[in-house]
Amino acid sequence: MIGIALVGAGHWGPNLLRNFHNKQSSSVLWAIDQDPDRLKLVSSKYPEISLGSDLSEAIEDSRVDAVVIATPTSTHYPIAKAALSAGRHVLVEKPISSTSTQAEELCEIALSRGVVLMVGHVFIFNPGVRKVREYLTNDLLGRIHYISMVRTNLGPIRVDVNAAWDLASHDISIVNHWLGTGPLTASAIGGSWINPGVDDVVFASLRFPDEILVNLHVSWLNPRKARDITVVGERKMLTFDDMNLTEPLRIYDKQVTDELIDPGLVDTFGLFRASIREGDVTIPKVPIGEPLMLECSHFLECIDSATPPLTGGPEGLAVVKVLEAIQRSIENDGLEEKV
Repeated sequence: MIGIALVGAGHWGPNLLRNFHNKQSSSVLWAIDQDPDRLKLVSSKYPEISLGSDLSEAIEDSRVDAVVIATPTSTHYPIAKAALSAGRHVLVEKPISSTSTQAEELCEIALSRGVVLMVGHVFIFNPGVRKVREYLTNDLLGRIHYISMVRTNLGPIRVDVNAAWDLASHDISIVNHWLGTGPLTASAIGGSWINPGVDDVVFASLRFPDEILVNLHVSWLNPRKARDITVVGERKMLTFDDMNLTEPLRIYDKQVTDELIDPGLVDTFGLFRASIREGDVTIPKVPIGEPLMLECSHFLECIDSATPPLTGGPEGLAVVKVLEAIQRSIENDGLEEKV
């Protein structure tokens, strides 16, 4: 039984509490939050859990093996550092920290203390995302040309980070996982209308190796909740709609090929034509599973087996580096920045 201390019982924390307080492989022993009302809600449902506002209380409890952090981004680094330094395993919500320098330090502490550091990039554990990864690994679509990713909703509006740090971190983690590498450059523009200086919407373009382009559209100022991804390959194309719980994936047997045609008038003359082929649309069967439950189970398995997590510190650091490049580009009016 792995003992857990949960830090942050607000918006996302209760979901983590529900998954970790299974009393089979893990049990939540502490809930830490600055808001007494949030702690009262936890106590009303889980009276056996100890409550507090100071992380040190939980860290000093020898029964606590791991700390799960679901607090605002700006607080991730100091909380994770304190927990790791105390020899506790850590699952911290995305993004891992506010800067790549902080993320690098957390990775170094985890390595030196021999503990698991995992980042809550929950979409990596989405069965549909895993299926697409399988297709790309097996070269089903052929050479990838570009990927378009849309993640919008009306709220929740953040005040500590912009829409890229809040929303694009999901898509960056997904595409890095799919392509097995990070982008070379990033360019972006943003707009802020609700809170001055905090971008409510961000449009970003990423250049990956092998001339793969990735376009991101993230917004918390949109009338429709969307989680749409389009992957365009040389042989086939694919769409992923995470809002469609029963049939999220579509594979389109469509392609555009370049065909050189000789009109027969002059031997050295050729006419360039785009030949479009349209085939069947396939709807693959995607296993049903709660991504957060799979993520929490993976964290516990990594602790038991002392193995690196799928979304560990290095993967979290890679995402932060892209977010920093996007931020620099926004501040420089869309100038392309190296990652």
